[in-house]
Amino acid sequence: MNAPDPIPVRLTQFSHGGGCGCKIAPALLRQIMAKAGASVLPKALLVGVETSDDAAVYQLNDSQAIVATTDFFMPIVDDPRDFGMIAATNAISDIYAMGGTPLFALALVGMPIDKLPVDTIRRVLEGGESVCAKAGIPIAGGHTIDSVEPIYGLVAIGVVDPGNIKRNAGARPGDALILGKPLGVGVYSAALKKDKLSPHGYAAMLASTTQLNTPGIAFGKMGSVHALTDVTGFGLLGHLLEICRASGAAAEVDFARVPLHPGVLELAAAGMVTGASARNWAGCMDAVTLRRPDADVERALLTDPQTSGGLLVACAPDAVAEVFEVFAREGFGHAAAIGSITAGAPHITVR
Repeated sequence: MNAPDPIPVRLTQFSHGGGCGCKIAPALLRQIMAKAGASVLPKALLVGVETSDDAAVYQLNDSQAIVATTDFFMPIVDDPRDFGMIAATNAISDIYAMGGTPLFALALVGMPIDKLPVDTIRRVLEGGESVCAKAGIPIAGGHTIDSVEPIYGLVAIGVVDPGNIKRNAGARPGDALILGKPLGVGVYSAALKKDKLSPHGYAAMLASTTQLNTPGIAFGKMGSVHALTDVTGFGLLGHLLEICRASGAAAEVDFARVPLHPGVLELAAAGMVTGASARNWAGCMDAVTLRRPDADVERALLTDPQTSGGLLVACAPDAVAEVFEVFAREGFGHAAAIGSITAGAPHITVR
């Protein structure tokens, strides 16, 4: 087996932050978006900005609604093809998180054309195209600019039956919480930037971040799935808190049951964490109670920004087995029940 070709440039050297760790901090984003969407909205707009959902949904007729989303970011890895694959997978995930089926995508490309070889840029696009092909959709166009930092992502368009839309609102007390992918992508990316990530860790990171969240289509058709989102830049606590706020409920999480990527516990303990983790904690700390002695490492992992993270499902207790069956059928062997929705004001207790 031949060794991979050497990477001529390190893409991460051009970016001040990588992947979904580039997101604006949750508290600042809430200030920015406080008055967004305040104008008169058409009744056909079924989902807008009101509950910080994963995508917008616009109803066309009784059986069809358009799901629209966009996601783009700076490099989380150095290999250009891997970067394109991760960014595309992450963008399409929001379609699945609404219970939708992707239809097509538009590419968003910003590259420092005076610093990156044309072949490097082409490989980024090829990575995105390969993921779209796996999802069964074309890249039908897009937009390119010359930018200081490399940026790549997609506008993703999908379709869903209005009766199958899944939102981050709707979770009910007693619901089980099931997470589809392990946590730790942000920790891996921090270790990668410091040349501390092993080949095994990189392989685990790439496998997770390029796995399409296809179970969302089946979850959309399950009435016993009451709320659905994907865990990305705000970490598990941030996105679970969005479910709690949108649903008017609280949640409990058992940290021992939260799936983690191999080695991230040790890496986090060694200080391999992102700046976004601290920003995420600042944005949710007033609504979270931690009850474990090793709170620093726990907090870092629970707020770790996930790029192309797993689906977070809130479902009726009697639907847990079916949810696991869907995950298993789609190749998600690390899905785990991590806690439950409880009655009360929006708050998360980690035990």
